[in-house]
Amino acid sequence: MSTRIAFLKGHGTENDFVIVPDPENLIDLTPAAVAALCDRRAGIGGDGVLHVVRSAAHPEAAGMAAEAEWFMDYRNGDGSIAEMCGNGVRVFARYLQHAGHVTEGDLAVATRGGVKSVHIAKDGDVTVGMGTARLPGGDVTVSVGDRSWPARNVNMGNPHAVAFVDDLSDAGDLYAPPPFSPAAAYPDGVNVEFVVDRGPRHVAMRVHERGSGETRSCGTGACAVAVAAARRDGADPAETGTPVTYTVDVPGGTLVITERPDGEIEMTGPAVIVAEGELDANWLENAVR
Repeated sequence: MSTRIAFLKGHGTENDFVIVPDPENLIDLTPAAVAALCDRRAGIGGDGVLHVVRSAAHPEAAGMAAEAEWFMDYRNGDGSIAEMCGNGVRVFARYLQHAGHVTEGDLAVATRGGVKSVHIAKDGDVTVGMGTARLPGGDVTVSVGDRSWPARNVNMGNPHAVAFVDDLSDAGDLYAPPPFSPAAAYPDGVNVEFVVDRGPRHVAMRVHERGSGETRSCGTGACAVAVAAARRDGADPAETGTPVTYTVDVPGGTLVITERPDGEIEMTGPAVIVAEGELDANWLENAVR
């Protein structure tokens, strides 16, 4: 490991990330190293790490290299590996543009949730093709204290439980993962969204992200919320042949989610690079001991 490691800091609707460019996959980002980087007092601070690697150089992405040059090796703030992060893909794309690897227009990004289509608009917003939602059957319940709500099970390449509540304060502090049942519904844990209505096809949410706690935004969560709200409202583009769009307010801003008749879900929102610098490799090594 070199003595200096380049990094950047970015966010998408205030879901913030430490970005580590590593095209040839030479940096050993252990779970402990990721947690140290994301520590908001002793490290740089972030909800997760975007490890930027060429697909051909990463064993998990080599099979996608023909479709996407770049692989988003995403890690949660606690160091655990995640399948996907919608806000992360937007910030990842913004980094590629910032670094001169891509320009405005269309590109493909490899993730553990598959290859994602991305469009960087001239106005600065980034649209990500988030794939299709799966709606596993069965009743799910989430709880805060002595209160419980039915939740919609939505899978966006990662698992979500979407609960509609009267007030966003019903979610409590969201420091700890809200309990859910049955346990078999989410054997590897779940992202939990609490949702209120703001107007026609307009909702607001708070989220506890698995492995990160409450975050200011969650892209896959916003998509899951839009799908759950549409089904609750009797809208299914696959049946009507008409796209449905929801505006989803998150604590860090606003995302626009469109579900198309073919099931493809698109998410549009901002992505910002706020800083770049160098890490001391010795600090990182010492931080994980």
